Amino acid sequence: MTAQFDMFADDAPIVVRRTGPDGRATPPMNEDDMVRHLQATGRYRILSKLQPRPVVRLPDSAFPLRGVIIDTETTGLSSRKDEIIEIGAVAFSFDETGTIGAVTAVYGGLRQPSGPIPADITRLTGITDAMVAGQMIDLDRLEALIKPADLIIAHNAGFDRPFCEALSPVFTDKPWACSVSEVDWRARGFEGTKLGYLVGQAGYFHDGHRAVDDCFALLEVLDGNGECHAGSAFAELYERSQRSRVRIFAENSPFDLKDHLKGRGYRWSDGSDGRPKAWWTEVSDADLDDELCWLRTEIYRYDASPPMKRLTAFDRFKG
Repeated sequence: MTAQFDMFADDAPIVVRRTGPDGRATPPMNEDDMVRHLQATGRYRILSKLQPRPVVRLPDSAFPLRGVIIDTETTGLSSRKDEIIEIGAVAFSFDETGTIGAVTAVYGGLRQPSGPIPADITRLTGITDAMVAGQMIDLDRLEALIKPADLIIAHNAGFDRPFCEALSPVFTDKPWACSVSEVDWRARGFEGTKLGYLVGQAGYFHDGHRAVDDCFALLEVLDGNGECHAGSAFAELYERSQRSRVRIFAENSPFDLKDHLKGRGYRWSDGSDGRPKAWWTEVSDADLDDELCWLRTEIYRYDASPPMKRLTAFDRFKG
């Protein structure tokens, strides 16, 4: 069989005209036919370019809640000394079941920092000093998009939230959710949590490391069900964001048992942010008694009562 490709314009659909062994023409294959044919062989996996959803500004009473996906690009990792150089925000509607409606607003903006962008940040993001020269984030537009939000979502909210709160107080009293820690991606058939990997395994590719592009990419991944899984990833994220959690500070724990705490997932707080100077972790209400039992048995070895703080989506992921 021979094949002839017809491509008369850059954006025209690809059509393959086939000729059988007897020289007779067989029905042509369009792009969709080719994708199905290649996938059916089991030897190919096709990735589709992710297309941003259109913005629908008309209200829809079926989806009364508002979510905003946020992504930031920064000059470094510390919200105390580094700065945002780009922010992206995609607002969308959803309902109480976590079903996503339409994209309702989009904002993306660059910002010139107080000093040169480090070379490793430019390599990672593609953002140069020339691109941000004289640029400022339009806070009026951004804040207007954030104010109606019932939930703000970031892929690693523990990173993005402190930077956003340093940028504008509009982020401070909003509930936040983290699409890294509050979705069980492994149970959904994914083997990692990095956004690029999630996008690829979901069957897409996109121009990563630019803020608005990453927001749209995360929206598509969250709106999917994954492999053999009931309900979307966003429905799971929204449900988990409604639960309270408890932060436990293993204050005055023995120094020689720090590796035990670290191995269990505890993180160190140096006390500079008003928290106790101690190793700490977060657990659900259901796991609280088990965690306290482990601390008293394996760490303190007496009936200790470590400091605890109950957290909701309004105060989680702060710096």
